[in-house]
Amino acid sequence: MTKEELFKLMNEHPVMYVATNDNGQPRVRGILMYKADADGIVFHTGVTKDFYRQLIADPRSEVCFACGKYQIRVEGKFDLVEDRAIKEEIVNHPSRKFLQPWRAQQGDEAFFNFLKVFRMQHGKAYVWCMEDNFKPKEYIEL
Repeated sequence: MTKEELFKLMNEHPVMYVATNDNGQPRVRGILMYKADADGIVFHTGVTKDFYRQLIADPRSEVCFACGKYQIRVEGKFDLVEDRAIKEEIVNHPSRKFLQPWRAQQGDEAFFNFLKVFRMQHGKAYVWCMEDNFKPKEYIEL
């Protein structure tokens, strides 16, 4: 599978399961990814969340997408992106209308301090399906 095919599948199935480290305890949760493309896998969370604290303490992670018969696992490191333009893009995207009432309630400055964006660039992907269950892993650099 090519990188472009992987990005297409991830964007068609945007729920990803993210593994983090919480002082030695693994934590996994489902997250609605914002987008995946050549610039990386992007999602957002809130500064008050344990998830945010865990990624700041240890940005290494593995994410997993369930894409029909395929499972796409990507390992890498999430970087905090403090860019107002990407935050504006996210908030104004039709899939993120649920953020707009929070922005209106808190005001721009407080809201954009609360909203935290992470991006995984240069991840290493592995595609699994039942037919390939016992084959050696082949990684795809993203």
